[in-house]
Amino acid sequence: MKKSTLEKIKKNLMERKEQIETELASFTQKDDHIKDNYRSKFPDFGDKEDENANEIAGYTDNLSVEYSLEKTLRDINKALDRIEKGTYGKCNYCGQQISEQRLLARPVSSACIECKEKLTSQ
Repeated sequence: MKKSTLEKIKKNLMERKEQIETELASFTQKDDHIKDNYRSKFPDFGDKEDENANEIAGYTDNLSVEYSLEKTLRDINKALDRIEKGTYGKCNYCGQQISEQRLLARPVSSACIECKEKLTSQ
């Protein structure tokens, strides 16, 4: 892979990481005990029954968004770690080089298309 392409991917990953961390900070608190883990804040709309129902619904929605963002953040951090270690772009399963087109389309990929197809068809 060209060094310029790798730098472009790294820059995009860093920007996306910052966006996710900012979004998570808007409705969660960072868990200092577990890396890349956050805890949704329970919203406080009031004491009336309908307000309590809205709080629970909002909290439930936040939990699913939090889970998705945390997973994406973990994937980004793993990709950045692979870049730093010099192993970025190699398939975790067969060891072959992942195509540059795949990495540009999905920079957190850790599997080549062939291995990913095998994994998802099982």
